[in-house]
Amino acid sequence: MLVSDFHYDLPPDRIAQEPLPDRGGSRLLHLSRRNLNRFNNDQPESWQDRSFHEFPDLLRSDDLLVVNNTRVFPARLYGHRSGQRAQPLSPHNPAARGFLRGRIEVLLTRQVADNPNEWECLVRPGRKIGIGEKLYFYGPSESPPDAPSELEAEVIARGRFGERRIRFAPVADFFARIERIGHVPLPPYIHRENDREDRAADRDRYQTVYAQLRGSMARSVAAPTAGLHFTPEILERIRARGIEIAEITLHVGLGTFQPVRVEKVEDHKLHRESYEIPAEAARVINLAKAENRRVVAVGTTTVRTLEYAAEHAGESVGGNRIESGRGEADTFIYPGYQFQIVDALLTNFHLPQSTLLMLVCALGGKEFVMDAYRHAVKAGYRFYSYGDCMFIE
Repeated sequence: MLVSDFHYDLPPDRIAQEPLPDRGGSRLLHLSRRNLNRFNNDQPESWQDRSFHEFPDLLRSDDLLVVNNTRVFPARLYGHRSGQRAQPLSPHNPAARGFLRGRIEVLLTRQVADNPNEWECLVRPGRKIGIGEKLYFYGPSESPPDAPSELEAEVIARGRFGERRIRFAPVADFFARIERIGHVPLPPYIHRENDREDRAADRDRYQTVYAQLRGSMARSVAAPTAGLHFTPEILERIRARGIEIAEITLHVGLGTFQPVRVEKVEDHKLHRESYEIPAEAARVINLAKAENRRVVAVGTTTVRTLEYAAEHAGESVGGNRIESGRGEADTFIYPGYQFQIVDALLTNFHLPQSTLLMLVCALGGKEFVMDAYRHAVKAGYRFYSYGDCMFIE
């Protein structure tokens, strides 16, 4: 299967740059697989254009809705590098020293489980930053290279695709400092007049309303965007219909948005992402499967967590079941995958040729989903993180 099979054309003006004033005001493209190749009343298509406010009424009263309650933290840091691992400088180019000690941008992507001071990250500009380089991070205002730093780190390893592993000098209030000096890690397709200025709206709206406040939950470098549409009122409408909501956690990292650099889908490997499934969530999910009720996943991160957990459940649990616990998920889902847990999916629109689009195609059917995407482009839907959504059942 070729990666190019998952391409579609998207005009730049379809990429949402701002959230809507009303979280629940997004459009929703409703895809019904049971109506595939059948007429739905007078509408020959097997999808319908709706509003997200209708979503609670599209659910069945015995559905189980599963959400990812991870919290985005300000994972983008700005600072300076020491330049101490640079190659010898020419005396005829005095400006080079300033470049080698110039600004850097670091995006923390994954905390290393066995060492809380170590992180995998992306560094920009990264080509000249080698192992042993020291990095210094400052407050939100511009600081000179010799100013006291809030955090210090050393580059200790390089990854296959240019990632770095860095080790921070221990501090007692690491995440408090990150909250103070870090920036919201908006995706690169969302443009701001000054990328170093956080907007209060972004700190609020690039976060689900059910994101957990506990520090251990604040590990995601991107929002589980399908959840951005929910409001407390919409959640209450869902609960009022007797629909259960279970919460699991997957800390979004490189596995979610890493580019696919191979020609064949099967050759791609996903980065691992940390997850946690509480005992109560596992219990209600297994009960829903045992009672032949639908498990409706909110977002592709929820899908990957549940399916990975099912694949790695112990023999005592049996098929189509999961176990509670923590781990690191790296299940790559693309057409041909046999789902064990997830029956329906609420998701945003994803980038062409991305692993997220491949997952959606695996659940909804490749041609069906790609046709729906082309319809969404023509119909003026807003795409990506701050954009509209689709519900596949």
